[in-house]
Amino acid sequence: MNAIAARSSRVQRSRRAAPAGPVVDLTRARIERALRQRSRYRYVQPRVEPEGAGWRIVSPNCSRKVDPAGGDIAIAWLVPGPPGQWRLHAHDDARGGWMLRASSLTLAQALDRVCADPAREYWR
Repeated sequence: MNAIAARSSRVQRSRRAAPAGPVVDLTRARIERALRQRSRYRYVQPRVEPEGAGWRIVSPNCSRKVDPAGGDIAIAWLVPGPPGQWRLHAHDDARGGWMLRASSLTLAQALDRVCADPAREYWR
């Protein structure tokens, strides 16, 4: 066996034997990256957490309008729908639940709505 073939054989064996690393969720990373570009309350650091089949955006209470005692508030919930489509929910603080705001959006469209938020449906 020549040197090149021997090296190729070692590389193939090492690839098969490599332990699996953690799986990176690219959707979560896309949401986190988009949130850094938002218009409102840029001085707080929201978190992206799994909720059901989707992702919930939670933020420290910015304005004390929702909860005078402070704490975290729910901002938005992104739920995957048919392939390539997402449903976007806003949290209704008075009812204590999620309200569907849009469906059949791409993830980019949903994130644009959350980050721009001209009607203050999400960042309140």
